[in-house]
Amino acid sequence: MSLKSLNWLKQTGEYQCQPVVSGQLTRMVGLTMEAVGCKVKVGDRCWVEQGRENIEAEVVGFDREKFFLMPIEPVQGLSPGAKVTPILDGDQIPAGFGLLGRVLNGAGRPLDGLGDIVSNEYISLEGKIINPMQRAPIRETMDVGIRAINALLTVGRGQRMGLFAGSGVGKSMLLGMMTRFTTADIVVVGLVGERGREVQEFIQDIHGEEGLKRAVVVASPADDSPIMRMRAASLSTAIAEYFRDEGKDVLLLMDSLTRYGQAQREVALAVGEPPATKGYPPSVFAKIPKLVERTGNGPPGGGSITAFYTVLTEGDDLQDPIADSARAILDGHVVLSRRLAEEGQYPAIDVEASISRAMPQIVDAVTLKSAQRFKYLYSLYQQNKDLISVGAYNPGSNPELDLAVRLNPVMKAYLAQDLNQSLSLKESMEGLTMILNEALGRRAEPQGAPEAQ
Repeated sequence: MSLKSLNWLKQTGEYQCQPVVSGQLTRMVGLTMEAVGCKVKVGDRCWVEQGRENIEAEVVGFDREKFFLMPIEPVQGLSPGAKVTPILDGDQIPAGFGLLGRVLNGAGRPLDGLGDIVSNEYISLEGKIINPMQRAPIRETMDVGIRAINALLTVGRGQRMGLFAGSGVGKSMLLGMMTRFTTADIVVVGLVGERGREVQEFIQDIHGEEGLKRAVVVASPADDSPIMRMRAASLSTAIAEYFRDEGKDVLLLMDSLTRYGQAQREVALAVGEPPATKGYPPSVFAKIPKLVERTGNGPPGGGSITAFYTVLTEGDDLQDPIADSARAILDGHVVLSRRLAEEGQYPAIDVEASISRAMPQIVDAVTLKSAQRFKYLYSLYQQNKDLISVGAYNPGSNPELDLAVRLNPVMKAYLAQDLNQSLSLKESMEGLTMILNEALGRRAEPQGAPEAQ
């Protein structure tokens, strides 16, 4: 056993002589391997011999004396009778501030070519459960640098938000802006199941060298095994938990929760779990809340994890099972509209369909009414847009709609933001105040926002 393994066992209180009982591979269908003779439990990792090299696999189920394993790495050349040996190291993922600026895969191994991560601290992928009665309530705002979110969908420190979007609408670019502009101490980015080329682009073009200095990126592209993709999501959360326990305010960005659910579906179907909702087995809808509930605030006076999970709405269907499940357990959602993206608005945030459930508890009543007033006027214009565009609306018949028509260019400009433009929470609120004061024909007030009518 390695020194690293001994240190881990000492830290977890499991330091004792543990006999290693190896088994053998009896069957393999698709990515599912069957083995007998091992002394293992669900979640354990094993080495499967493949010539001179070993393949790492994880135990995902059992049937009496048979164990089902799924490989973490690509599999080729396996044959019946291959030796299967349990790994005693446990989930030994190095932790510490040495992770900042690094890019890891789902197993915690560096992808950036900067050498191994040296640390005396290790974390588990599973994390720990926090008693909900011991969590600090969401009472403080978190500045994400995006004007439309800061002012109209204000996010609280420790809040968990969903970013719902179809493919190619700009969700990855929006995440990149948050990593650069947020006031959080640490940023943890989980790229789960997306295109491989996006990893390099996100780090170099979107994230930037400066943003990476206070960030950790965990990447597991679409061609990784489902186990590796699930591990990437768990590892991202575990790293965020570590920094939260160190008293830091962490911004966790995971792209995407949908790919995590699809990876769990692959694993569940492979071991024989029956499909339930549109092909998704029940375990998918048990795993997602378990992952999401690990984030949020710690005990009062400690750190926090403010999380954004992207949810891929295939075909722009917001009633997709994963989207519907995520919307029910998250503290709000930001919807990106393909229509707005096609009109050239960026970020393409649909403020009518978006909501922050924590906003009433973290902003004052005047600010909340101002945001509601803005959304009302914006929505009123959108509802009558077709009538206005064909000249069927008679100005003067509805004073509120007249005001919405007059303010529409200003509101659209307010919702748009340049990729390299950072707008603080204070600037966002002042801009909102200015628009509504202009609507009422008043001078701009130095603080707060005008009361909505």
